[in-house]
Amino acid sequence: MFFMKKNLDLPTAETALKGRAAAIPTAETHFVFGRPLTAAPPEGFETAIFGLGCFWGAERIFWKTPGVWLTRVGYAGGITPNPTYEEVCSGRTGHTEIVEVQFDPKEVSFAALVKLFLESHDPTQGMRQGNDIGTQYRSAIYVLSPEQEATAREMIADYEKALAAAGHREKVTSEIKPLDTVYLAEDYHQQYLAKNPNGYCGIGGTGVSCPLPQRA
Repeated sequence: MFFMKKNLDLPTAETALKGRAAAIPTAETHFVFGRPLTAAPPEGFETAIFGLGCFWGAERIFWKTPGVWLTRVGYAGGITPNPTYEEVCSGRTGHTEIVEVQFDPKEVSFAALVKLFLESHDPTQGMRQGNDIGTQYRSAIYVLSPEQEATAREMIADYEKALAAAGHREKVTSEIKPLDTVYLAEDYHQQYLAKNPNGYCGIGGTGVSCPLPQRA
């Protein structure tokens, strides 16, 4: 983890760090699946992008899910090109930590992954998850199609109702917008908790179940 005083305001194009033209080196192979980390998914597979706090624990949730072909962690939703982990943690890139999930829609639906996303963290906390504070910990779904966006928005609206019924006063703050670019994180972050089984994991949900859309 990278500890420093956190700025909870997103930077502007003028105040964001400049970044770099070249990509930050990452792993060649998925540590759990043994597949090339940067390869395109098989034909007919789909991709989903989720930010739900520290990506170490978040990634493990998804690689354990049946129907998931590959996971990889990185940074999205910000301004700075090809940021480093330390730059993202400074709050001056605008990015949040994300997990990119490649999956077989015949085995697991996008809606089922959104349900897992919502139930695996507290999406009402704004620029934090528990004791992890900073813009890089904000909740987010970066969508790749109008269908994904419609599903995500419908499910978040339903989840807000479920939270309210369970006594939660806060609204869901998850950022939903079309994906721009994913910048893959450094080698040591990829599948971190498989490499370090006793490593830090700050992931924790509200205990409230999210209903699936009837069509899912």
